[in-house]
Amino acid sequence: MEERDRRAVLLLRHLDAAYNLARHLMRDPTQAEDVVQDAMLKALAGAATFRGGDPRAWLLRIVRNTAYDTLSAGKRRGEELLEDDLADPSADAETLLSQRQNVALAADALAALPLEWREALVLRELEGLSYREIAEITQTPIGTVMSRLSRARQAMLTARDSTP
Repeated sequence: MEERDRRAVLLLRHLDAAYNLARHLMRDPTQAEDVVQDAMLKALAGAATFRGGDPRAWLLRIVRNTAYDTLSAGKRRGEELLEDDLADPSADAETLLSQRQNVALAADALAALPLEWREALVLRELEGLSYREIAEITQTPIGTVMSRLSRARQAMLTARDSTP
């Protein structure tokens, strides 16, 4: 296998993480797909410049930058958030309805967060990245990452507590 193919396989292992981040930043599944496609092309074209380290963090930084470029260029078309269906198929109808309502409330609260807070929360809680990795991806100090996470978590708790 050629070096270029090895790099492509390495990047493709992190495609789900790339889409997950893009989906939450863009809040539009179609735009997220476009962002990931553009980011993957950029990553493959620039794979020779990868200097080692965590390939997932490197790819997610490219996804983040591509998403921010798209948002700043005014290319964002929608405000929808793709909700994951977390329902347990063995649950009764009342439980399923409650689960879906909880997912919808959490998705709305997440979507309402400022972009930087939402980004930090997605990278930490959904992607399981360390503070150091998030700082590397967002190119911010670790203290800033910790502050954004704290504020995001507090906003999510406030949103939860304010729902009837």
